[in-house]
Amino acid sequence: MRKVIVTTTVHPPTRAIRLFDAMPDWELIVVGDLKTPTEYSLDRGIYLDPASQEKYDKPLSDAIGWNCVERRNFGLLFANDMKADIVAMVDDDNVPMPVWGRDLLLDREGEVTFYETDLPAFDPVGATNYREIWHRGYPLQLLSRRDYSAKSRKRLRADVQADFWNGDPDIDAVCRMEHAPICRFEDSSFPMASNRIGPFNSQNTFLRGELLHNYFLFPFIGRMSDIWASYHLQARGISVVYGKPSVFHERNAHDPVRDMREEYLGYENNLRIVEALPNAPDVVLGYLPERTLRAFQLYQRHFEKRGPTYPHEQV
Repeated sequence: MRKVIVTTTVHPPTRAIRLFDAMPDWELIVVGDLKTPTEYSLDRGIYLDPASQEKYDKPLSDAIGWNCVERRNFGLLFANDMKADIVAMVDDDNVPMPVWGRDLLLDREGEVTFYETDLPAFDPVGATNYREIWHRGYPLQLLSRRDYSAKSRKRLRADVQADFWNGDPDIDAVCRMEHAPICRFEDSSFPMASNRIGPFNSQNTFLRGELLHNYFLFPFIGRMSDIWASYHLQARGISVVYGKPSVFHERNAHDPVRDMREEYLGYENNLRIVEALPNAPDVVLGYLPERTLRAFQLYQRHFEKRGPTYPHEQV
């Protein structure tokens, strides 16, 4: 089984990157940007400098633009070329814990806590020992209605496993300004899944390689890039499991007001999107700018062989 880690960076190799690069069972791809140090190097992994990306697909490079996390899409394409069975996406400030990459339910069936809700979306963060906070991308209009009383034990095999993060969690700007949490999530809350879709991000997330043709980090929509990617993928009927923390998030410096501005598109439209899914599997695309759709089309050209047919999708 081939397992590939994909990330982006504008910094010299961080402690997290060095640890990921040293993992013997994984191959690391680091996608550079214009601000990445020109002397960037790895001991074992692959570094894709800007020139390599331009050579690989100049129209896609132009369509995505520079100085953005969406350059990570080039790493996903390289992982696909490598025929990766499992692709892990991480950030360069996600310091892996000893349990990282283990106990994945992508290659085996396992027992999870299964939550059922009548709401159009599930918030995994509220099901933990931090009930007062929520996952970035969860519709704010649903916060007061979250209910985790209907739960059972269920066996399943996941298509995506989104592991959590101790330290600074992936919450939205409003939540961070209000609570400023530094978390230590209890392992007993995990793994979990739900009968409804839920947001997952592109940091510390594992997915089957065969899903890459429908997974794209959408540029030009701010901090909804990976959240709307998760909703678009789940509209195909895939299963998501949230796993216990396997990284410590030493979050890089952020301006919370700027983050809030980049999340506003989600505050306004996340509820509309989750209410429309799964009966309208391409609803996310209707909220994207034309240049974002063009970039997605260029990305999908690399997949001559599509993956398995998902519900609502014709090959």
